[in-house]
Amino acid sequence: MTRILKGITFTIALCAMLTTYAQDPHFSQYYANPLYLNPAFAGVKKCPTVHLNYRNQYPSLGAYQTFSASYDQYVSGIKGGLGFLVLRDEAGNGALNLTEASVIYSYHAALSRKFTLLAGFEATFRQRTLDWNSFTFPDQIDEFYGFVKPTAELPPGDNTNSHLDLSVGLLGFTEHWYLGLTVNHLTQPNEAFLSNNALPMKITVHGGASIPLGKKRLHNSTRNILIPNIVYQVQGGAQQTTIGLSFNRGPISGGLGLRQGGNNPDAVIVILGVAPPKSPWTFGYSYDYTISDLTNIVGGAHEVSLAYKFPCRVRKQQIREIKCPTF
Repeated sequence: MTRILKGITFTIALCAMLTTYAQDPHFSQYYANPLYLNPAFAGVKKCPTVHLNYRNQYPSLGAYQTFSASYDQYVSGIKGGLGFLVLRDEAGNGALNLTEASVIYSYHAALSRKFTLLAGFEATFRQRTLDWNSFTFPDQIDEFYGFVKPTAELPPGDNTNSHLDLSVGLLGFTEHWYLGLTVNHLTQPNEAFLSNNALPMKITVHGGASIPLGKKRLHNSTRNILIPNIVYQVQGGAQQTTIGLSFNRGPISGGLGLRQGGNNPDAVIVILGVAPPKSPWTFGYSYDYTISDLTNIVGGAHEVSLAYKFPCRVRKQQIREIKCPTF
């Protein structure tokens, strides 16, 4: 009976995705996957940086897993950053998959001594694939033996959908605050298999502030920093708002967030990060506790991030690094 219920759930969800507007996967650790949030982030760390991310949503169902990897660095000769991003999203235990590969350029401009503006441009190759043999349909159910009957459902003519996509982003910041805007899917490609529906543009607005706490000691540059932040996204008829509060104390970072889908609360997010002193590595873990009507019986979501910043010589420049949450 459990297998039957899972099969019906996957079928309904995936069939809906075949004929209606598709939406992008998301991460709770936005700033541990900066190029996915906003292409303008390319090169903000100056030195070459690698980010690896993994998300397992609703693990009790085993239905949704997302992987991503990115590389970026600042290049003084082009006055900006270059970045590369790959992403793999698997839905329904691999029945419906998305693969992305992106090339990113971000132009960095110090407009004044206090304000820096970054403009990012992203070109992406996207491919959706459908494993029709993974689907199960209600007409296959035998009341005694389960999914044993042949189905009358007909597969689409092509199980692969590929196209090019374009995105842009802006990011402005000072020493104490930052504000960004991203517009994904400018080309609004058709990603449906059984109909002709354009992938709607996704608009993301994100921002926050850096609030130092306590006094800076003479022989210790470490300060406690409080970073309130917000990420608002809209795509088609769906809206999502995440309000967070991050706290940095030396090598330890922590944070709490609340994600709201439209008028409905979705999840409470708990984040813990570690950046060992004098180490190029940073590690983050987060857990989404589901508070929607779906409840946390499906297991919420686990997310892990890993970053490595290569050592390099950085010339003294007017353009400073942005102070936003590490995770």
